[in-house]
Amino acid sequence: MKKTVVVRNPMGLHARPASVFVKIANQYDADVHVAKDGQSVNGKSIMGILMLAAEQGSEVSMETTGPEAAAAMEALEAFLTSVDASSEAGGLV
Repeated sequence: MKKTVVVRNPMGLHARPASVFVKIANQYDADVHVAKDGQSVNGKSIMGILMLAAEQGSEVSMETTGPEAAAAMEALEAFLTSVDASSEAGGLV
């Protein structure tokens, strides 16, 4: 399953939000890959996510595969598009 989303979270995908993204990704039996500007990384790797340097307004492409691919995609998309910074995981963790 593939999807492109715009990061709406005010903090982008830096430090704390990146760790939350990885935590969400690791809750599912699915492979997660995230790409930005031609660079693709493992969505379950904090170092990989940080390497993308995805700020608010960045467009990222996600691909999930595996038994829980759809659920993983839904949860990760909800987190990336959340504008409620006070809920660091968009209520998903």
